[in-house]
Amino acid sequence: MFRPLPRLAAVLGFSLLSAFALPGAAGAVEIKEITSPGGIRAYLVEDYTNPLVAVNFAFKGAGSAADPAGKEGTANLLTGLLDEGAGDIESRAFQDKVDELGIGLSFDASYDNFTGSFRTIVENEDEGFDLLRLALNRPRFDREPLERIRGQIMTGILANENDPGDLLTKAWRRTTFPDHPYSRPQEGTKETLAAIGREDLQRFRDKGFARDNLVVGVVGAIDAEALGAELDRVFGTLPAKAELPKVADVTPTLARREAVALDVPQTLIRFALPGVKRDDKDFFAAYLMNHIFGGGTFTSRLFQEVREKRGLAYNVGSFLASYDHTAAMTVSTATRSDKAQDSIDIIKAEMKRLAATGPTSEELATAKAFVKGSYAIRNLDSSLAIASTLVGIQLDDLGIDYINRREALIDAVTLEDVKRVAAQLLGVEPTVVTVGPNGA
Repeated sequence: MFRPLPRLAAVLGFSLLSAFALPGAAGAVEIKEITSPGGIRAYLVEDYTNPLVAVNFAFKGAGSAADPAGKEGTANLLTGLLDEGAGDIESRAFQDKVDELGIGLSFDASYDNFTGSFRTIVENEDEGFDLLRLALNRPRFDREPLERIRGQIMTGILANENDPGDLLTKAWRRTTFPDHPYSRPQEGTKETLAAIGREDLQRFRDKGFARDNLVVGVVGAIDAEALGAELDRVFGTLPAKAELPKVADVTPTLARREAVALDVPQTLIRFALPGVKRDDKDFFAAYLMNHIFGGGTFTSRLFQEVREKRGLAYNVGSFLASYDHTAAMTVSTATRSDKAQDSIDIIKAEMKRLAATGPTSEELATAKAFVKGSYAIRNLDSSLAIASTLVGIQLDDLGIDYINRREALIDAVTLEDVKRVAAQLLGVEPTVVTVGPNGA
């Protein structure tokens, strides 16, 4: 519906709190913070270029870390069932209706959050939002789709029992976050997946989907008044407060060595190092340091030392991971098994070198230019990407003006900041996990 933004917005029942313009390639696009008549908040970008509406949302804290003990895999199983019938519409009819209307509807779960993505053309907006409402509020969890989706996940678990990458990830999590929800596989195990029943799924939804942990980002041909009405229709009957288990903070385990034996031609290697959480004042210093160390695909020090100079691996890189309850930095590569220790030694040597001397001013300038320039391409190149970015900004509590402030935050990072963070994160003995012949 192409209704203009009314001047008497507050009188009509929604509030427009603030707005700003996206810079650069995204053009002059306003991000508005609205509150629906029922009190549901969202970030909105109005865009009438195409008759589309894209919605991303998250239920904070309702991810896999909230799975009940012995029922690990609940959140992941739920992601596959919300669009398998809802209300009075059975699975096949629901899927046919989604296809008929050309709606994009999907759900996902990270360790921390349960997320959803929805897109519809304006012509089918009313029916589309109603299907979303039913999926979130009245999922059926009928026996046939439940067993079918469970069977698909079980097939994946069985297929991954000898998959080197999956074994590496699981061993890395067990070693880095022992006895913590982050150590558990999101899909669960054969035993825990089999133990999840319809009541468990309903209970997880009832306790995890609420208005107080809901975050919404919307992009497209819809104004604030119309969106306010849809927000109340879709989310307004959810419980006021979520009832989620308390998850403890955890520090990555360092100085451990874990070797998984698997008869494969290559050895997979993954390091665990300290990280920096997203709300830390040193986040951008760590982000730039990581880009210089191993985050830059072709320019990083690790790429140059491991691949270009010695040809030990096709790819090598590092990554900063920030969770609600921890932060970690990883280094990953794969190499010939007889060269595994050489690769480990080279990575450790490069860690020590960067920790001791830090990057050069030229490396930092290049990293800043790339990190600033790549943001719009990665985060603002489509309606769904922008909607996802709006959700991420809210989940991390960055502020509605974050995109406008981001370049200044990066520019403010000094060479001394990066040197200090490099010493903190890289000047340690890492945990090293390998998968390969005889544990490599």
